[in-house]
Amino acid sequence: MERRVNEIIIHCSATKPSMNIGAEWIRNIHVNENKWTDIGYHFVIKRDGTIEKGRKLDDVGAHVAGHNVGTIGVCLIGGLSENNKSENNFTERQFESAQALITVLSRFNPEIVKLSGHRDYANKDCPCFEVKDYLHL
Repeated sequence: MERRVNEIIIHCSATKPSMNIGAEWIRNIHVNENKWTDIGYHFVIKRDGTIEKGRKLDDVGAHVAGHNVGTIGVCLIGGLSENNKSENNFTERQFESAQALITVLSRFNPEIVKLSGHRDYANKDCPCFEVKDYLHL
């Protein structure tokens, strides 16, 4: 990776646990509805823990206004209850995959020194949990 990165920011898709979507579904919305050039996140973690590639790591993401340069965006599928309330409904496999991804990314890029949630930069519930309580560098 040629781009300088010092932080990983965790997001949620704000979808119900019954929605088994992935990177292509989000890419379609980001490109066709938001009119972005690509999906905003660098990685998407599905309900079964599968890690899907999103935007290229060398490309600046589109996931946190004012904080895209120098960051990697990781989105976990879920975050809404069936009645549309914010909810930490992520699976154990998602957290395991997220932790493994964070470990690999930080091992290969020692400049990554910070791990945050979208909610740390915006008035949102996303990712619907306190990142430091579940994940670490």
